[in-house]
Amino acid sequence: MRLRRRTLLEVSLLATAAAVLPGRAAAAPAASAPVEALLARMTLAEKAGQLSCFNDEIRPVGAVFNPVVDPRGLGAMLADIRAGRVGMVFNGYGVAGARRAQEAALSSRLRIPLAFAADVLHGCRTIFPIPLGEAAAFDPDLSRRAARAVARETTAGGIHWTFAPMVDVARDQRWGRVAEGAGEDVLLNRVLATARVEGFQGPDLTRPDALLATPKHFVGYGAVRGGMEYAAVDMSEAELRETFVPPFAAAFTAGAGATMASFTDFGGIPVSANRALLTDLLRGELRFDGVCVSDYDADRELIAHGIAADEADAARLAMLAGIDMSMQSGLYVRHLPALVETGRVPMAAVDRAVRRVLTLKERLGLFDDPFRSIDAKAKRRETGSAAIKRVAREVATRSIVLLRNDGGLLPLPRTGKRIALIGPFGADRTNLNGPWSFAGDAMDGIDIASGLRAMLRDPAVLTVEAGSGIGEPLVGGIERAVAAARAADVVLLAIGEGADLSGEGNSRTEITVPPAQQALAEAVAATGTPVVVLLRHGRALALSGAVRDAPALLATWFLGEQTGAAIADIVFGVVEPTGRLPVSFPIASGQQPWSYDRRSTGRPAPDTDPMLAGRSRWRDAPDRALYPFGSGMGYTRFAVSDLRVPAVVPAGAAVPVSVLVRNIGERAGTTLVRVDVHDRVASRTRPVRQMKAFARVTLAAGAEARVDLRIAGDDLALVAGDGAWRIEPGAFDLWVHAGDGVEVTGTFAVR
Repeated sequence: MRLRRRTLLEVSLLATAAAVLPGRAAAAPAASAPVEALLARMTLAEKAGQLSCFNDEIRPVGAVFNPVVDPRGLGAMLADIRAGRVGMVFNGYGVAGARRAQEAALSSRLRIPLAFAADVLHGCRTIFPIPLGEAAAFDPDLSRRAARAVARETTAGGIHWTFAPMVDVARDQRWGRVAEGAGEDVLLNRVLATARVEGFQGPDLTRPDALLATPKHFVGYGAVRGGMEYAAVDMSEAELRETFVPPFAAAFTAGAGATMASFTDFGGIPVSANRALLTDLLRGELRFDGVCVSDYDADRELIAHGIAADEADAARLAMLAGIDMSMQSGLYVRHLPALVETGRVPMAAVDRAVRRVLTLKERLGLFDDPFRSIDAKAKRRETGSAAIKRVAREVATRSIVLLRNDGGLLPLPRTGKRIALIGPFGADRTNLNGPWSFAGDAMDGIDIASGLRAMLRDPAVLTVEAGSGIGEPLVGGIERAVAAARAADVVLLAIGEGADLSGEGNSRTEITVPPAQQALAEAVAATGTPVVVLLRHGRALALSGAVRDAPALLATWFLGEQTGAAIADIVFGVVEPTGRLPVSFPIASGQQPWSYDRRSTGRPAPDTDPMLAGRSRWRDAPDRALYPFGSGMGYTRFAVSDLRVPAVVPAGAAVPVSVLVRNIGERAGTTLVRVDVHDRVASRTRPVRQMKAFARVTLAAGAEARVDLRIAGDDLALVAGDGAWRIEPGAFDLWVHAGDGVEVTGTFAVR
């Protein structure tokens, strides 16, 4: 393999000696001699080509992920590749087209291989739950295994690089892209960022099943104003560093080889032109040495933002800020050579970016084997394999959150009850996968009705009625649904958001169940037949009326291909529900943005009277959630006792926390043991409580176990008034939570 790399990088370049250019950024790694040799041979036009990536028009997947910008067509794209004007193509799928594109790249003057990338957020052909749903499992090992399974299938389809994971902390459920991340908590985002990067990339990036990870969107995108897609972001330096940077830092520590810049205006300077973020913070403080790619056409959007006069000016600003690769706009190809020749962009800046791109391709093993991950046999073996379907079902089942179960309505028996499955999602496959399902085919999925029938002893006991459309009533739909409900012993009400109500570009001002479905729910509830709501959604919703008050409520997200099987596993008690909410369900849409770890005010309302006049509340709602972060229950119950925590710990030392957990129910189960803390007195106001450690524990009925957790010393630090991270001495309140309303409290002090 080493000889093959020399052939591509040294022999074909006449073994040019490396030239180490001045001006290398502090975070740039020392490039290999072959990379430096290649860089020294490149023309300005070829350098600009390596810094440009375009939508793959050689092997399109059919789905439209972005607005069409500057389409080239197959012939023009192949010509550009042969001319060295393309460094990476994205959102294509299939080995035959990848081979054709790579052969074109290897016919270019310098034979630099292409990289193939894609927006594989929760599955390639086999679609997993949306990342927000997977986060509900609170299980980094599961997320790591899921990402590894997805990487194996994705790379088998001729893809080296995914634009995932999204690690934007999201506290405003109106924002559509909440679906793509891990929710509102900093620690959960950090832990899952690490797990997903490790899972995607595996132990060796040169392996054919390694998928380069791209934590995105650097940085602050989750705080867009009003939850509106692409809107401006304004926040304090402390909030940026305490909340939004840590998941990126975790992903970079895990070895992520790329990152994607945010679309947004940050404090008046769009991120694509924001040197303070993309160079000073990303490269200087975080020491990130990989490739920073723009989001789709984001550099050209600097003109619409009003800070670039024209395309050339936009290209100049993006390059000087720290954007290594320009996505889709073509600005670098068209304008970088002239910008360098006229002195508006230093050659050293271009060379730094090219060096990073070439080094990334070297890390991926593409100079050793340009046809890595382009293997028809691997594609047949890995695509839709039994192994990946097993993992997808496990993740889907573990993502479901049981929020309410009055009177033990669930689980249902597999025989002896007449079941009415009512709602637009009962037999629907179109909306199984949710946003960003890449090459998935919704018709491959298992709808709810099929999943239930497969598990019922007598499928004839199941009646299915849509009752309404997703956003509109059906003629006679409610009447048929009411008749079905009256004839049944229990109703499973499958309602919520369609796939096009979540994801990029799908911010909502009212995060409620669509009115047509709410009317259906009210009519069905009025029959008196017990109702189990199977809620489909890509964000937390504000529930009301019959949906909020249903005897049983399951948050089922968009679960992907294995939706019906996973829901049947939970409904019939084959698998214990173990999910917990990674986002808080508000009482009303108008509470947004809201998170469980909000800071206290000077007039907090007492827990005993949350609507007390003159205190922090809304006139029509308290400062609390309907179902806060971490909510969820199983089919058994747990108790916690005997909390042990040291009275005093030295500043910077870890805090050991130990608690006795007992399963006091009648069946085996798993619960999440979570440690929250509150810093009583600090130089800056602190969250009312914030998760600092968590663990899952599985116990047989009647069994107990001591669970030991650890709060990392650094996790008690804050960004002080002078901008420095500091662990301040003082007292901390502590809660250990182990299920629905089950917790013990304590205190400790840092000295």
